[in-house]
Amino acid sequence: MATLWSKGTKASDIVEDFTVGNDRKLDMALARYDVIGSKAHISMLESIGLLTADELKVLSEALDGILAEIESGDFVLEDDVEDIHSQVELLLTRRLGDVGKKIHSGRSRNDQVLVDIKLFLRDELRKVRNEMLELFAVLQSLSEKHKDVMLPGYTHGQVAMPSSFGLWFGAYAEALADDMFMVGGAYRLVNQNPLGSAAGYGNSFPLDREMTTRLLEFGDLDYNVVAAQLSRGKSEKAVASAIGGVALTLNKFASDCCLYMCPNFGFISFPDELTTGSSIMPHKKNPDVWEIIRGNCNRIMASENEISMLCSNMAHGYHRDFQLLKDILFPALELIHKCLRMTVFMLHDIRVNGHILDSPIYDYLFTVEEVNRRALEGMPFRDAYKSVGMEVNEGRFHAEKSVNHTHVGSIGNLCNDRIAAKMQKAADF
Repeated sequence: MATLWSKGTKASDIVEDFTVGNDRKLDMALARYDVIGSKAHISMLESIGLLTADELKVLSEALDGILAEIESGDFVLEDDVEDIHSQVELLLTRRLGDVGKKIHSGRSRNDQVLVDIKLFLRDELRKVRNEMLELFAVLQSLSEKHKDVMLPGYTHGQVAMPSSFGLWFGAYAEALADDMFMVGGAYRLVNQNPLGSAAGYGNSFPLDREMTTRLLEFGDLDYNVVAAQLSRGKSEKAVASAIGGVALTLNKFASDCCLYMCPNFGFISFPDELTTGSSIMPHKKNPDVWEIIRGNCNRIMASENEISMLCSNMAHGYHRDFQLLKDILFPALELIHKCLRMTVFMLHDIRVNGHILDSPIYDYLFTVEEVNRRALEGMPFRDAYKSVGMEVNEGRFHAEKSVNHTHVGSIGNLCNDRIAAKMQKAADF
């Protein structure tokens, strides 16, 4: 196998297979970013005299050709090549000769991997942001559309107080806005340039790290070269934490949908084609989509802990353990994209039951409303509470199924416009 670090000896096939693992497959996600990072690097090398203008021109054109192959799907990682970085350098050397070998001057595979991953994660977080914004818009639209449709609220799994579909949909929209602050925080952490830190201790070449920061449109530098290497694992953990927050929101919403679709509740429904059946029970309409979303979100949330455990107990500097971060985080990112998109898809066909509270089993939802009504008329709150409680115990309570909630964030004052402004602020990255 062709390796950048080879000194003439060959690792056994068993050792190579074990240490490379899934890296070759996962590296394909980084291919375009390796080329983009390399283009910035060679521009900087030319500016400090390590490449001539002619060498920069031919290298840039060759890298553009490789990028076009990646975008068209024609790029392959050859069987005897260790990783994506080796493949790109090998292609350049084949096509350009010795000029291709100059591309690695002033960098290590360590900072090359770091910059590839940060560019990749930056784009992934932007995709997550856009998918979250699409879901947010759907939830807010449903909140406004169904703001007057009443829904039972529960605590401890027991009927508690009146709620509404407007409140329910709107709650998850605002939860996404909170999640977006975490996604933005992860983005800002990732959006720092590690290129030029080399193997973690800098370089004797007069590298212009500010130039590569501008070319790659990073928001800032990882200034200290050791700190740049310390960001390996920390960046992945921050991203895992951010998408874990989104996953927790989706997980709860999916759990609600599973419950509300149950005929014992009957609060919401979906067309037959969005549910599944049973092999022996012809009446079944199973919430398989929501169950898979719920399960996958649990897996996404687990990724942060797995990354934390992987990165513990290592001294600073690079360790091969870090290679395994891609095995954890890349599948989690793929799952969060799928779960966000599928939630949007399902919500376009959600059906809301507008007559839930017609059933007498929800009469006790309004005990608090009655207590508050009597308190507003002058009865001490504790006396009002006891009097309504006695009526409930004696079977004399009569529910007036109406609410008058007007304070900020309540059933009658959803504040969806303010929540939209919060999301706009959170998504500004």
